[in-house]
Amino acid sequence: MTHIQTQSTWLSDEELRLARERLPVVYVDAVPVRVDEQGRITAIGLLLRARPDGSISRAVVSGRVWYGERIRSALLRHLEKDLGPLALPKLPVTVAPFTIVEYFPDPTVSGFHDPRQHAVGLAYVVPIEGDCRPAHDVLDLTWLSPAEATSPEVRAEMTGGQDRLVVMALAYTGESV
Repeated sequence: MTHIQTQSTWLSDEELRLARERLPVVYVDAVPVRVDEQGRITAIGLLLRARPDGSISRAVVSGRVWYGERIRSALLRHLEKDLGPLALPKLPVTVAPFTIVEYFPDPTVSGFHDPRQHAVGLAYVVPIEGDCRPAHDVLDLTWLSPAEATSPEVRAEMTGGQDRLVVMALAYTGESV
């Protein structure tokens, strides 16, 4: 029986550029939240990170799904990468996203924008119970109340439709904003 290698290294920068020109790329988007004992959202974790164009913006946890990688594994990998190994995320029992977001190079297509590519984001609300320490390329992590996270001032700090994703996550969980 022939063994098929499914866990390989990711594409080189040039291979990724070429793939982005031809194929949609699958992402996971995770809105990290703190919840009270009744499961109501008390805070939303927004990252502060540098964008490829050099600007700084607030964002949710997001990243590519690797070839051969399960969605659950991709979520855990990106949450740990951005929030640190002690974040203790509580993933949903099923891996069904609360929504699917389509990012396009043209910002007028869907309202979700990624100038590099057409990407499909599977979006999740993920309760975080542990101690978060921004890691990897994250400059900072701020926990904001739902009202603060959806305020015009904070929404103006988010790009690519990430502000809309936060509002959609709150609506999905029944939180009023």
